[in-house]
Amino acid sequence: MSAVKPINIAILAMGGEGGGVLADWLVYVGENGGYRAQTTSVPGVAQRTGATVYYLELFPRSALGDGGHLPVLGLMPMPGDIDLAVASELMEAGRAVQRGLVTPDRTYFVASTHRVYSMTEKTALGDGRVDSDAILRGCREAALRFTGFDMAKLAEKNRSVISAVLLGAIAGSHSLPFSREAYEGAIRAGGISIEASLAAFAAGYAAADGPLPDSDSPPIQGPARASDDIREAVREITAGEAQLLVLAGVERAADYQDWGYARKYLEQLRPFIELADRSGIGGQEFLCEVARQLALGMTYEDTIRVAELKIRATRFARVREEVGADPGQIVEIVEFMHPRVEEIADTMPAPIGRWLLHSKFAKSVLARLTSRGRMVRTTSLRGFLLLYGLASLKRFRRSTLRFSRETSFLDEWLRTVRRAADTDVTVAIELARLRNLVKGYGDTYERGLQKYNRIRSLVLNDIHRPGLSGRLGDLIAAAQRDEFGEALDQAIKDYAP
Repeated sequence: MSAVKPINIAILAMGGEGGGVLADWLVYVGENGGYRAQTTSVPGVAQRTGATVYYLELFPRSALGDGGHLPVLGLMPMPGDIDLAVASELMEAGRAVQRGLVTPDRTYFVASTHRVYSMTEKTALGDGRVDSDAILRGCREAALRFTGFDMAKLAEKNRSVISAVLLGAIAGSHSLPFSREAYEGAIRAGGISIEASLAAFAAGYAAADGPLPDSDSPPIQGPARASDDIREAVREITAGEAQLLVLAGVERAADYQDWGYARKYLEQLRPFIELADRSGIGGQEFLCEVARQLALGMTYEDTIRVAELKIRATRFARVREEVGADPGQIVEIVEFMHPRVEEIADTMPAPIGRWLLHSKFAKSVLARLTSRGRMVRTTSLRGFLLLYGLASLKRFRRSTLRFSRETSFLDEWLRTVRRAADTDVTVAIELARLRNLVKGYGDTYERGLQKYNRIRSLVLNDIHRPGLSGRLGDLIAAAQRDEFGEALDQAIKDYAP
């Protein structure tokens, strides 16, 4: 019996990422490099709930001998039996480790470190993202050698697909016994987008073959458009991490409405800056959370804001860049708009909006007119002018029903947080975070507001209770666990007086 074993390769890729093309390239490299190759694929349930696994085995022809006996190759990757694992995205890399396809005594591991968030991460009411750093640590610990960097960014930069960058990373990792020219020959033999694929391949090869920085993220900087006097005012009243958050809040408020609105943000924040200075340990965390939540609360998304964002020149430019449009190509953007009666009333002057919501006849007429959504082509003159007219209502936002409601809610929230800060800053921090339950619009907004009010009324009279901050954090986590508040119901039952 021959002791020669095949080279076993597992590729985990989502739909549309070229996993099959990558497998074909590797088959070509193997067959032209003196190996017999076999490849299979096992499709996942869906593009994001289960990636397709491509499995390759390369067996050296020199080990076949003269008897003509062909090797028996496997059809599925087996835990502990993989020489090279390839993942097109960080979560898929984590799945490869979880399945046992990566082992420290054998497996070279090549993976892109960018993230494509799953539906459960996107639909979580709070921050449902999986910790990317933890996945990276697991990948490094599980592999004999790990090669990882943001390959999606390199693919986009070279106007190619990630499979070409992955092939370059495989070649640059020197995990297979083939030359760079052999891999490039496979791309040329494919005959499709050769130049772009070769450029992406070269970028992946260089990144894998050379030293990699710990992070390619740009350094965090303060807002660039804030005027010098406002920036100086922020510097005078804040320091440390909070200064950056306050500057970002000022810039966000100005972009949302105007510089007068930004100054109002600073005015509302000033008492909490003084509270933070007196709070000692925890003061900076308290101020950071209040600054962040106040900025988010003051820049809520209404129909005016949505319309304004959809017709910005920067958005049109970004869409053109994302689809890879050439300068002479025409790109059309179609938006689906389906405003509900509540959103329309929120955009009206407060007295008219309240009348509309309390008039059954007016509501029923408007509901019939808006029962179906509309497709609005923002790249056409008519569609652009429609949203431009809606966005131009920005100057009247302070008189709208939604502004009145949001202002009242924020005033009440700030009073609650300030009252708690006078007693226990850790409780005040959690009460500041509590505001984050109220976001969006329509039913989502109402459910979040209901959860907020339930938790606030439950703990408001227990400010002096020992350990309240931990219990409050548990209530907030329960409120974010599901949409309709079933977990919160149980958490409230467990909340002993």
